[in-house]
Amino acid sequence: MSAVPVPSRLLSDDAYRRIDRELAKYPPDQRQSATMSALRIAQKEKGWISPEVIDDLAAYIGLPPIAVYEVASFYNMYNLKPVGKFKLAVCTCLPCALRDGEKAGAYLKEKLGIDYNETTADGLFTLIESECQGACGDAPILMVNNDVQCSFMDNQRLDELIARLRSEG
Repeated sequence: MSAVPVPSRLLSDDAYRRIDRELAKYPPDQRQSATMSALRIAQKEKGWISPEVIDDLAAYIGLPPIAVYEVASFYNMYNLKPVGKFKLAVCTCLPCALRDGEKAGAYLKEKLGIDYNETTADGLFTLIESECQGACGDAPILMVNNDVQCSFMDNQRLDELIARLRSEG
């Protein structure tokens, strides 16, 4: 498939260059394999994946928009609405839940004054539940902005993390 021309690009030239590097990894008839990487690049730049960005990426890759939306909506690492500067994804799957993952989530809800899938009034924090992050032995765990995994998150460590992120915010 060849890319359909996009009248007005929504991402920076650098983002499209990075997407091109991802596309080059696959045969021309399998460009859809770069969808996850393209979504990650777009989200890193925009903070979230708007319907317009989905349309733009679909046209750039040469896919129907629904094909890109299916990927973006399947994984909770993609933000389909604006989120805070720091997205905190707490693992509450059974192994983490048994090792205080739910308590960590409850503590963060109280400390931040929000529930899951909400953002603090100052726009700094969004709290979500995550699927298994593959570090059950380090429970409770959470991921910050899909980039940094934090282990053994008791109340003291959660306080330290929130204080550090606030100072960076």
